[in-house]
Parts: sequence; structure tokens; C-alpha cells
Amino acid sequence: MSLRIVFLGTAAGVPSPERSLPAILVQLEREQLMFDCGEGAQRQMLRARCGFNKKMKVFITHMHGDHVLGLPGLLQTMALLNRERKLDVYGPPRITDFMEAVRETVPFGLTFPVEIHQVEEPGVIVDEQGFRVEAILSKHPLPSFSYAFVEKPRPGKFHPEKAKAMGIKEGPLWGRLQRGQSVKLSSGRVVRPEEVMDKPREGRKIVYTGDTRPFRALEKFASGADVLIHDSTLGEELADRAMEYGHSTPRQAAETAKKAKVKTLILTHISQRYKDPNKVLKQAKKIFKNTIVAEDFMKLDVPVLE
Repeated sequence: MSLRIVFLGTAAGVPSPERSLPAILVQLEREQLMFDCGEGAQRQMLRARCGFNKKMKVFITHMHGDHVLGLPGLLQTMALLNRERKLDVYGPPRITDFMEAVRETVPFGLTFPVEIHQVEEPGVIVDEQGFRVEAILSKHPLPSFSYAFVEKPRPGKFHPEKAKAMGIKEGPLWGRLQRGQSVKLSSGRVVRPEEVMDKPREGRKIVYTGDTRPFRALEKFASGADVLIHDSTLGEELADRAMEYGHSTPRQAAETAKKAKVKTLILTHISQRYKDPNKVLKQAKKIFKNTIVAEDFMKLDVPVLE
């Protein structure tokens, strides 16, 4: 399946002319997953040409305003556009209280069901046919989660020449083999998928830390990720302040990426004090070369593993 990351908001705390508040969209073929929903997320979706009527889940890392206050506006926009599909919202303790308070005090009608899932413990919180989403407690002043999108193993490469050599003509039997099912030929011979296909391929993995100071468990949680999207609010010169407020520096994010052996590190949640992102980037690249500073509307396709 196709897999794309769209960075809708990459700022920290306060928006700037260049950066909106945190919101990251992971687009699958038939579904999209939003991680955090800062103010103005729906406008960012419009500008990025992301649809409002697709199957969708929203994952909130914690209850600080810059990560959650865009959710009411997103729901209202979807309702005004006559969305009918259910929307699933996952978040830490108090997400249910927050949504109930919005419903009681902000008078707008919904045209679609919203199901709130309050995440109480780390572990697998979504398990669907092609992927799962896992959560781990992060290190921030409020109860907070980091999330991992994990694609389930994909079938190995199919070899048509092997199938033809066994007398299997192109058609429905090929499809069954590619879906992992054995087939029985007219001769009575049973052909197993592994006779015409390579071993299953590992799925892709995207980890989003949300706001957090460094912690050892994150290294294991992000191990082998294709993309690690990491809090990088303050530069190394403000490391003590970052630690005090539950954030990370570019160097700390890079150290985690290196230890976790991820493929690509994306720095986000950038303080407005850094007008030139190269300052942030240079600090991380000293430790982890394949680092990118996220920008609003940046898109990243995650290639299929061969």
C-alpha cells in the first residue's frame, strides 16, 4: 500500500507565519491517520489538498492546547461538509472530558458519529488488517503518549515464471497464492504459496514522539523505524530548559535515532526562535546524518521494503 507523511503543522507552542501548530497526517490508500491536531489543522488540510471524508483516525499525544485545540474546529468543518463516516479519536486521560465539554458549550451539530477511545495503558491501541498503532508513555509534564504506526508483514514477491512452470495459468489461482492460500491443481497436486513466492517482507514503521524529553524505552520503541518524527523544540544551548519543560534537543533526538537504528530522522515541534532551521539541523547531523527538519506542507513518501 502507498504510505505518505504530510506535515501540516511543525511549530512548538506558538504558531509563526511559517509554521502552524502540531499536526501530522499519515496517508494510506483508503485511510488517513492524524497525529495531534493543533489549531487550524483543517485549514492546513485544505491547503495540502487532503480530503475530509476519508476513513480517518486522530491520535492525540497529550492535552496541551497546541496539540488538541484544533480538534473542535476539525469536527465542525467536517460536519459543515456533510461528512457521514465515523471518526475515531484516541487520546490520553481527559480526552473524553475535553470532547464532552466542547459538545456541551459549543453549539454545532455533527453529521457523523465520533467515537472517543481514552488510552489508559501503553500497548497496541489499534489493530487492523494491514497495520497496527502502538502507544508508549513518554516523558512530559502531562500524561503523554508516543505513537508508532506499524505496517503488518507484506507478502513476498510473486514469481509468475515458477507458477507457469507448475502448470498454473494466470488467473484466480495466482491471486489466491499471492494472498497466502494453497491451491489444488486438476492433477491433484497442492501448490503452497512459498513454492512460488519469496518470504514475507517486513512492514514499514513510523514513530511520532509528540512532546518528550529523552528516555531509554523510546530507543526500543523506535527500533528499526523507517521514519522517526522527534520533538526538537530547543537547541543544545537551551538543553537545561528543554529538560525542565519535557522537550528534546536536536542532539538528543539524533542520539535516539542512532541508537534505534532508524532510517530517517525528522525533527519537528520547532520553537519560533529558530527562524533558520539550519541551526537545528546542524546540531543533529553531527550525530545522525540522515536528518531532516520538518516544514509545513512537506510530504514524505515511505518506500515499500523489498
